[in-house]
Amino acid sequence: MSHTIQEPATGSVPPAGRRRPNTALIVIYLSLGGLSFAVLQSLVAPALATIGGDLGVSTSDASWVLTAYLLSAAVLTPVLGRLGDMVGKRRMLIVVLALLLVGTVLAALAPNLGVLIVARALQGAAGAIMPLSIGVVRDELPRDKVGVTIGLLSAIFGVGAGVGIVAAGPIVENLSWHWLFWLPAVLVVVALLGVIFGMPESPVKKPGRLDILGALILSVSLVSLLLAISEGENWGWDSWNTLGLLVLGAVALVVFVFVELRAKEPLVDMRLMKVRGVWTAHIVALVFGFAMFGTFVLVPTLLQLPAQTGYGFGETVSEAGLFLLPTVVMMVIFGPVAGILVRKVGPKPPMALGGIFVTAAFVLPAIVHVELWQIVVSGILTGAGIGLALASTSNAIIESVPAVQTGEAISVNTVARTIGSSIGTAVIAALITSNSTAQGLPKDDAFTIGFWVCAGVAVLAVLGALAAPSMRLRRKQALALGIDDLPDEADELHLRRGHDGSN
Repeated sequence: MSHTIQEPATGSVPPAGRRRPNTALIVIYLSLGGLSFAVLQSLVAPALATIGGDLGVSTSDASWVLTAYLLSAAVLTPVLGRLGDMVGKRRMLIVVLALLLVGTVLAALAPNLGVLIVARALQGAAGAIMPLSIGVVRDELPRDKVGVTIGLLSAIFGVGAGVGIVAAGPIVENLSWHWLFWLPAVLVVVALLGVIFGMPESPVKKPGRLDILGALILSVSLVSLLLAISEGENWGWDSWNTLGLLVLGAVALVVFVFVELRAKEPLVDMRLMKVRGVWTAHIVALVFGFAMFGTFVLVPTLLQLPAQTGYGFGETVSEAGLFLLPTVVMMVIFGPVAGILVRKVGPKPPMALGGIFVTAAFVLPAIVHVELWQIVVSGILTGAGIGLALASTSNAIIESVPAVQTGEAISVNTVARTIGSSIGTAVIAALITSNSTAQGLPKDDAFTIGFWVCAGVAVLAVLGALAAPSMRLRRKQALALGIDDLPDEADELHLRRGHDGSN
């Protein structure tokens, strides 16, 4: 079977016979799709008790609506991202947005927990929106706009998670939990119609066969690891269920690596993992997934504790959510800023700066969290750091891998972030549970320890960023890999090719 790779158009001029796309509308459609997916990821968490009560199940059972979403996203993101590289990113975007819409409507109509879990699994399939969207941006937009746009899309995924936490309380209090799904469904419809009617198919493809064996082994690994992390608190971290799944997940991951190294058409090209610009970006994404969801657990919990405890603030669910707005706003601002910085100085400095901001964001409340302004300042630093770092990791990857492997590489980065968020949520929840009073109220130590743990983890992001290659080395490696769509290096590469041909 012949595997023809269609070269991308390196610039803003479309190939002959191909209509110039409206890039502004493309960015809007991609943003709406990413926003709806990210909102749905976090929107349900604050409403679990309400959903469980309405459906007549315990909060523990209701937590499966989060677990199903998480497992589906982790398993299907690399598969659908790879398919996007193979058959076309627009085509796969239509598939995942359609699945997201079906899952969202089904969840809004769900009469029982079983149907809701199935609906959430369908929604999780849309985890591939991120890698597919970044691939479209790289293929369709002029080179000088790619970095900023990727920064915006990366920020929107963080924003969506924050908006979900903020909006959940008011929606449930004033409408019902069903509207947690009806409202995002509107965004999904607009995004889906926009992709169908307003977006051309990308010319950049890598035809081939899907690595079914690799996909199955990776699924076993991710499901085992994430299920153990998600349910460890309920089962007990030393239970046979938890330990057995952790061992199975680790062994399956090792087997997956060996299988992929021998596969002719691997699901994940392990050779990319040796590229410094790639593996450092994955480490930073993993750490920031942890930090982001650590914030989303610690801050609302602290704010909602009764003021009589001496350290709580007595805010309602809706009021506590509003304190995450500064974090969300900073993500929106600093995501595109990261794209501008990447173009000028490369991804390494903004990644490191983002890590420093988030470290400071957790050190402050770890030292003292008795005033609301301390929580607000922490949120501002967190949003700025996440906006800088996550946008930079995506840009770092597209500057380190060929265009035909964008979906595949960004998918792994997305999964790393998902795993990080799962670990962060589980670790912080376990800290809070183990440092609670007999009445179940978290002690002040739970928050102090939690903030210090997140600060320590954030330091790992700084170290990962410092280990990333410099701008000059990254672009030297990119040229060696045949990457010809970097803003300042494309002309140099074409000149070299012309010179080689003349000889």
